[in-house]
Amino acid sequence: MVKLCLLVILPVALGQTPRITGPRTNAVVKSALQRMYNVDFTAANRILDEYIRENPADPMGHTFRASSDLFFELDRLKVLEGEFFADDKRIADKRGLKPDPALRNVFFATMDRARVAANQRLKANPNDSDALFALAINSGMTMDYTALIEKRQISSLSMAKEAQRLALQVLKVDPGYTDAYLTTGTTEYLLGSLPFFVKWFVKFDDAQGDKMLAVKKLERVVEGGRYLGPFAKILLSLIHLREKRLPQSMRLLDELSREFPENPLFKKELVRVRELSSKSR
Repeated sequence: MVKLCLLVILPVALGQTPRITGPRTNAVVKSALQRMYNVDFTAANRILDEYIRENPADPMGHTFRASSDLFFELDRLKVLEGEFFADDKRIADKRGLKPDPALRNVFFATMDRARVAANQRLKANPNDSDALFALAINSGMTMDYTALIEKRQISSLSMAKEAQRLALQVLKVDPGYTDAYLTTGTTEYLLGSLPFFVKWFVKFDDAQGDKMLAVKKLERVVEGGRYLGPFAKILLSLIHLREKRLPQSMRLLDELSREFPENPLFKKELVRVRELSSKSR
């Protein structure tokens, strides 16, 4: 069941963010994500806190704020390194991690506010794609914290399934909501990586476990996602690394290093994959 830990690469705190209309909101979201991808959490949080003060009923502000806290904790615990994701045993290892209990409380309280705000929007409009996507993100983040930090991978399955269901609902009401393909794409890869006997018991809506389809969906996000393009690149670089497609992984990491020069992780992973490529020749 170790490979169930691949659930961790479902949309996580690295910026899984929905489409929001309106030029001002777009600018705020993009600036906050830019700071998060550059691991400048102080600036990201300042931007998001101001947005929440001005727009307390918008579930996206609370969702982004929770994402920033989760990403900070994953970065602090060195969970986001490619070596971690490439090693199933390391993912499942319950030793070594010491999560911050205060941050955990803040993180879950922020997600609770996001869910309340999203459900209020859905009462007025059951087809509100932004509200549905906010719920999908929060389900994914709950799964990520449970699987990656608390190391309760089996318990995280229900939230992973809920994130998939909500992402599919987003695409049903708004087929052009490209960022939602990140969830469905990573679900495809997850199922494609599981042993046959595990797949028999693990069922997700509208997913067959096709790894190539997973790559195509993530590439679609890279090309047309409003916010998730960089995160799709991160996931694709990890997938190519796991599948021993080192040139593809290096290309994506090089692009990420150039796009987010303040993030040392991309440079570190690029050097590591280059070394692996040299040894494999």
